[in-house]
Amino acid sequence: MNKIKKAIIPVAGLGTRFLPLSKVLPKELFPLVDKPVLQYIIEEAIASGVEQIIFVTKPEKKEILNYFQRYFKKSPELTEILKKRQKHEILKELNQTEKISEKISLSQVFQKQALGDGHALLQAKEKIQGEPIAALWGDDVVESKTPCLLQLIKVFQEYQKPVLALCRIPKERLPYYGVVRVEKIKDRTYKIKQIVEKPSIEQAPSDLAIVGKYILTPEVFEYLSKGKPGKGEEIYLSENLQKMIEDGKEILGCEFEGKWLECGNKLSWLNSHLYLTLKDSRFGPKLKKELKKYL
Repeated sequence: MNKIKKAIIPVAGLGTRFLPLSKVLPKELFPLVDKPVLQYIIEEAIASGVEQIIFVTKPEKKEILNYFQRYFKKSPELTEILKKRQKHEILKELNQTEKISEKISLSQVFQKQALGDGHALLQAKEKIQGEPIAALWGDDVVESKTPCLLQLIKVFQEYQKPVLALCRIPKERLPYYGVVRVEKIKDRTYKIKQIVEKPSIEQAPSDLAIVGKYILTPEVFEYLSKGKPGKGEEIYLSENLQKMIEDGKEILGCEFEGKWLECGNKLSWLNSHLYLTLKDSRFGPKLKKELKKYL
């Protein structure tokens, strides 16, 4: 049985929705409560059995790998200082963070031109060596008891087919996402019959939107490699998955259990930040009291 040990995380985007701050700090490093958005994605991958993460970034955007290499690196001097100052809670948190480095290896490849998400994935093709892999977008966080990626992996292990994460959303939001027409296989598992990018409300084939989490097989990369560039001469994953469907290939969808916390624009990021902060036992109770002063 194929296991998913590697994950590709494309982070080469300009983050235009977060300008001007994203000129200085990649949006993937913006905080959710007290850790970066991207750390939630990395922790989800580790909890799902992933051992290697490959960032796809721009040559001039090396901050992300540098940040996490330093973030997870053991700090003996800092540990001693915290011990002397009896900062036990901070020391415990630091130790937990440093342990992550024992579970995961991080590397990067470069996408020199912004030619689509499919093109970004292709830059990591040599590193995945023909294995099935996870592809995780850096601004889609899911709060769930069972990691969202692990839910996808369980579907993949049963069917050995590409798997897309799906979430039901209100109809007024459908024009902003890829939406699928499906045939139900069993509870929360579907055969995808069609992918429609950003449909009108009237043309949307269902209320199931694609979330940025995938299990991709080597065959998907064959299509990406041979596929003709679409609009703007860019290679898109969704277009090639749709081509596979048209060729009779089976693509599956998993309607995951959990709450989708989007971080792809300022308002959704602020909403996700507020939601998680208010739920946090360290900050939530005091912040709720403060909020009552302004609401």
